[in-house]
Amino acid sequence: MAEEGGETRGRGPTALPGVGARAVAFLVICVGGFCGLLIGVALVRVQCTGDCDVAQGVGALVGALVSTLGVAVIAVLVLRAMGEWQAGESRR
Repeated sequence: MAEEGGETRGRGPTALPGVGARAVAFLVICVGGFCGLLIGVALVRVQCTGDCDVAQGVGALVGALVSTLGVAVIAVLVLRAMGEWQAGESRR
């Protein structure tokens, strides 16, 4: 099990980021998804006239999914880079 200092019990350094960094990444992914939802609804609202409830729902869903996936990829890359950087520091 990883501890906060980047060390595991009985093992060497690990590249696992801290709990705080993972929590911040989760919150950022959630905010990114919400922003994508708003963008998807706004795009449909600008282009559609009349009864557009289904179209707005689809726009919201697609916008949320696309933005969530994009932000999640960036968050994973950042967390991995942070973990490798911290593991490299502990080897010195």
